[in-house]
Amino acid sequence: MIHISKEYWNHIPLLVVEEAEKSNEALPVLTYLHGFTSAKEHNLPIAYLLAERGYRVILPDCYLHGEREEDVGNQERQMKFFEVVQQNLIEIKQIKQLLDEKGLIKDKRFGLAGTSMGGITTAAALTKYDWIKASAVLMGTPKLVTFAEELMEKIKQTGYQLPITEEEINFILTGLRSIDLSLQPEVLAGRPLFFWHGEEDPVVPFEQSYSFHESVVPLYKNPESIRFLREVGRGHKVSRFAILETVNWLEMQL
Repeated sequence: MIHISKEYWNHIPLLVVEEAEKSNEALPVLTYLHGFTSAKEHNLPIAYLLAERGYRVILPDCYLHGEREEDVGNQERQMKFFEVVQQNLIEIKQIKQLLDEKGLIKDKRFGLAGTSMGGITTAAALTKYDWIKASAVLMGTPKLVTFAEELMEKIKQTGYQLPITEEEINFILTGLRSIDLSLQPEVLAGRPLFFWHGEEDPVVPFEQSYSFHESVVPLYKNPESIRFLREVGRGHKVSRFAILETVNWLEMQL
């Protein structure tokens, strides 16, 4: 029987999805991060499928999302996008430390995956944490600086006056360079990495993740450790096909 428990770790609301009879056992663990304006509950399908295969899945609410949503407008939340990503990186480490303290990770098998903003965070986390053994990026981008520059330009084109100066924008971009996976692909060090992206994604450009994948394939000695799954005609919404393929891949690699 699959059990879902709602818990608070360091004030982070999260769901733990696992086989009920193994709740106190060490298991391979995947932390899955939701997308922008979404919440932890929205990723229960993939968590359930992985739990059926013997994994413990952690679904946290990101800063300013789900139970942590604050009274902020959409434009203001958009401007805090990269602040949320940075906070996610801090909290991923906290979650990993608590799992270690509880003795709940089997054979150091800790994986990270996410959708959209969660996928962007996943790629960024690979630049900081070598204990991430396998990861999956669903319609996210490893080209964080490029994405940020394009996002800010799109906001400007809507006529919205950015509430920050050019100097502040440059400061943000400088901070993002240190966690931009495309600027330091060597940190992958052969770690298993999976991408899924719809070719018609209007939110996170397909080309950013695809071109990165093509550039790092030569770095992998084991071709099975890196995979890019493209879906023709698909926009910014994860399909059931994508979920099933992600689960199958993670089961092989994590």
